[in-house]
Amino acid sequence: MVPVWKRWMACLGVVWGSVAGAATVDVAGVKFADELALGGTALRLNGAGVRYKAIFKVFAGGLYLTRKSATAEEVLSAPGPKRMQINLLVDVEAKKFSKEFIRGFDDNANKSEMAPLVPGLIRMGQILGDHGKFMAGESFTIDWLPGTGAVLAINNKVQGEPFKEVEFYNALLSIWVGKSPADWRFKDAVLGR
Repeated sequence: MVPVWKRWMACLGVVWGSVAGAATVDVAGVKFADELALGGTALRLNGAGVRYKAIFKVFAGGLYLTRKSATAEEVLSAPGPKRMQINLLVDVEAKKFSKEFIRGFDDNANKSEMAPLVPGLIRMGQILGDHGKFMAGESFTIDWLPGTGAVLAINNKVQGEPFKEVEFYNALLSIWVGKSPADWRFKDAVLGR
């Protein structure tokens, strides 16, 4: 019989080996794992890039899906879990960030479908606005978990209840991959172009 401590050491060796061998993509100093697990499903990095405002780098972001997708339509209709990860590269007032978020949402949402999404948008804006100030190095994720909804986490801490509507999550993703993205270079990067 193998002693318990030897079994634990063997397990740690496997974990350390897999972490050490995990591939990453570096975008503006932010490392995005090639793969991650979300809701028990393996996701792959579809693409990652930098969001610019004028000449300034605002954030690095990565889009994770179950399979590679090169168009907004493919991303929005892809089944299973999804993740958009954002890592800030500059300090940003949360209220300003929240307003930009709402503007991006409004620029890309179908006006006829917007009314039922407004309560979620208001709640999202309040969560972001209540953060105070986002500092360079802080991050947030917006995950889609089928059966649960859209889960927002700031610095790995879940913020409030999930947003249940897939239409709301797709409207959020459209901020970055929709018909009027906040930054076309960022859209192309997260779509792997």
